Amino acid sequence: MTLPRVLVLVLAGGAGGRLELLTELRAKPAVPFAGVYRLIDFPLSNCEHSAISDVWVSVQFHPTSLSEHLANGRPWDLDRTSGGLLTLPPFQGTDRGGWATGTADSLWRNADLVRQFDPDALVVVSSDAVYKLDYREVVEAHLGSGAEVTMVTTEVAEDDAPRYGIVQVGDGARVEDYAYKPERPATTTATNEVFVFSPTPTLDRLEALSHEVGDEGLEDLGTHLLPAQTRDGLARAHRLEGYWRDVGTVPAYWQAHRDFLAEEPPLDLDEAGWPLHTRGGRHSAARLLRGAVVEDSLVSGGTRVAGEVTGSVLSPGVVVEAGATVVDSVLLPGVRVRAGATVTRAVLDDRVEVGEKASVGGDGEITLVGRQARVAAGSEVAPGARLPDPERED
Repeated sequence: MTLPRVLVLVLAGGAGGRLELLTELRAKPAVPFAGVYRLIDFPLSNCEHSAISDVWVSVQFHPTSLSEHLANGRPWDLDRTSGGLLTLPPFQGTDRGGWATGTADSLWRNADLVRQFDPDALVVVSSDAVYKLDYREVVEAHLGSGAEVTMVTTEVAEDDAPRYGIVQVGDGARVEDYAYKPERPATTTATNEVFVFSPTPTLDRLEALSHEVGDEGLEDLGTHLLPAQTRDGLARAHRLEGYWRDVGTVPAYWQAHRDFLAEEPPLDLDEAGWPLHTRGGRHSAARLLRGAVVEDSLVSGGTRVAGEVTGSVLSPGVVVEAGATVVDSVLLPGVRVRAGATVTRAVLDDRVEVGEKASVGGDGEITLVGRQARVAAGSEVAPGARLPDPERED
């Protein structure tokens, strides 16, 4: 039997403002994770292991940072003569041109390309979550259901539910109600930003909605499209039982790293049948020098540790000098912690330097230090601070 023709559209064009300084100079999907990976590696690896080779990536903010990582798609077996990886930047020249103002607007702007491709199923995914999922399994369930959209769902914490699209699921997995980021969620069952659409009816509906809403705009998928499909009884749910975490905020990003420091991490990123792939870098082996103490941590290649590191993630090229202490923190590539300095419950972006005997963070909220910032020797960055201060006047 011929496999259905599946197209995956990865929405990678959001501003990522909730990640604050981490997305000031890079696209959100290009944010490093677990030392050597990037957030976009998760949907692309899912595509590879789901045997889906037609993948389009919609880009917008800081596209260079993402394009450098994607290269030609080789790490995910997408460097193909026919099909493979295609990057969709903003464009001009037609009535669909311009800057996308939301996920539904992005889909509408690329609708003509999707129609020309003529897939049997359109999978639309975000790129700011950590999870593993066989997209083709969801596609097969969708194609036999008669639904216009299948929403992949997961359970979230009650106090976190207002951040998501929340559904109520009835008999036969039918979605009976959908609310986008409600103030008072009716359930804790959230859509996890993986949707399988029947292309033609969905794009026809999107076109009709674009005329209805006028200048208001289509905005996000959850603003008009998904509620309309739900009202017409054409939305179904597909429950994801495994680990899933949205890492679109600084606390969630930090907590996801804590999850992977557990004795049994929630996902095996080196699983023989489903490894997470990324663009390869050239780094020497990590060096743990005399006197180094490293416990419950992830240490990437190219790092050099002479101090004490506990419960932390060190990306390639990080240096922790003798007498320095790093606790419960995430250090991105090229960070240097000088002798006698202390870093606690913090996220340090690329090439940050913490001066001798300086102190960054502590008990309380997560401290965030932006790319290439310099923390002066002997100075103190309070817990929960942001450096540089986003409120400062330049």
